[in-house]
Amino acid sequence: MFKFIKSNNCKNNGQQLDFHPRQFVIIFAPEMKSEHIQETFGNIDIYLFDQLLKGTYDGCKSVLDAGCGTGRNLLYFLKSGAQVYGVDQNPEAIAQLKNLASAFPHINPEENFRIGLVEELPFENESFDLVVSSAVLHFAENEEHFEAMLSSMWRVLKPGGYFFCRLASEIGIESLVRFIGNGRYILPDGSDRFLVNQEMLVRFTNKLGGQLHEPIKTTNVQNMRAMTTWCVRK
Repeated sequence: MFKFIKSNNCKNNGQQLDFHPRQFVIIFAPEMKSEHIQETFGNIDIYLFDQLLKGTYDGCKSVLDAGCGTGRNLLYFLKSGAQVYGVDQNPEAIAQLKNLASAFPHINPEENFRIGLVEELPFENESFDLVVSSAVLHFAENEEHFEAMLSSMWRVLKPGGYFFCRLASEIGIESLVRFIGNGRYILPDGSDRFLVNQEMLVRFTNKLGGQLHEPIKTTNVQNMRAMTTWCVRK
C-alpha cells in the first residue's frame, strides 16, 4: 500500500530530507502495485493528477466535471469527501456514474449527476470551487459553441475558484493540420476537432477576467495530435 504525506520534516536512514511545504511525498511499501493507484485515483487525467500533487485543489470542497462521462476524473474527489457533481449528455454514462457514486454516503447521486449540455449547466451561479473540463471543448461545432460552453462553466465557478481544462490544440502541429472551417481542423490521425492555439487561450483568459495559475502546457503525441492543459483561476 502507499500513502501521501505533506511534511517538511522527513528523515531517511537518519538523514533529514527537505521538501517544499506543499510537496507531496509518496511512500511506497514493498507490495506496491499499479492497481493500488488505480483504486485511489481511477483513470484520472495525468495533468489533473499533477494539480492534485501540487496541492492546488486542497481547499476545493465542491467539484463539477462538465462533460464527465462515466467519471474517470472523479473517483479521488469522491473518496476525499468533496461534494462532487457531473453533467454529461450521455444517459448511459450518467447511469454508470450514479452507480459508482452510490457507494459514498455523502453524495446524492440523483441530485449530483445529471444528463445535460455543458453550454446549459443546470446549476446556480458561483456554485463550485473547481470546474473540470477534460477532452470536451474540442468537440465544439464552432467558436460560438466553444464560447457558450466556456461561459457556462465560468458562470458556475466561484470567485477564487479553479478551472481545469484539457483540450486539443494546433500548438506544435500547425503545419500538419488542415482547416475545414468554423474553427475545426482535420488532424493527422484523421479525426476532426475544434482546435485552439496559445493566443486564443490567452485571449479567452483575459476576456473572462481570469488568471493563468500554471503556464499553458502542450503534449505532442507523435505529431498525430496535440493536447493542451489550460489552468485558470477566477
